[in-house]
Amino acid sequence: MNRISAPRRTASLSAQLVESLRSHIEAGGWPVGTRIPPEQALVEELGVGRSTLREAIGALVHLGLLEPRAGDGTYVRSASELQSVMVRRAGSAKRDDVLELRTVLEEYASGAAALRRSEEQVRELRELLGDAETAAVGEDASAAAGVDALFHRSVVRASGNSLLIEVYDHLGTALALHPGGPSWDATHAREHAGLHGRLVDAIEAHDAGGAREAAAAIVRLTRDHEATGQRPAEER
Repeated sequence: MNRISAPRRTASLSAQLVESLRSHIEAGGWPVGTRIPPEQALVEELGVGRSTLREAIGALVHLGLLEPRAGDGTYVRSASELQSVMVRRAGSAKRDDVLELRTVLEEYASGAAALRRSEEQVRELRELLGDAETAAVGEDASAAAGVDALFHRSVVRASGNSLLIEVYDHLGTALALHPGGPSWDATHAREHAGLHGRLVDAIEAHDAGGAREAAAAIVRLTRDHEATGQRPAEER
């Protein structure tokens, strides 16, 4: 029986332009939050008609990568469709739900990191632990939060799972949009730092089980600390 031959199709100019602009955004050519060049400048730079450009821009707006602002041009909203979906969905979710998802991802990633990490990645994690200590001594909450985010992203990257890394990066962006919890007191800060040290020790020792337990304990401590800080003083 003869097979039916599929028709050959050539992507339209606007479809090619969508892919080109999307790749440019994903590569950081237009960073998130920046305004893209005006229409006339893009028409001249890309050598396409206004209608083709507008069709491509409209497609990227529909995908959530771009956002038109009346009287102010078009801005980059997210670096990929996945980020757009994650940020939008997590923004409407309860923080506890987002933290539970983070627990699932970090537990698996930490176990995988213990099995796959390189010596260079262990050194990087040790350096970040030192940076976290410095930030804690200086009582700079913003710096401490930034180092903590870098630390957990580094753990996930050590897992070697590219899709997991991408999802976690976007989840981190979404989590940052939620209101933060109360400031860490000295006792919680020491416990938090100790758990991070345990996590790095387990990753260095190729202890996948220990790494997963430490990762889960870190998120659990964060969730419990926030819950305590949100309760009225008389209930604590």
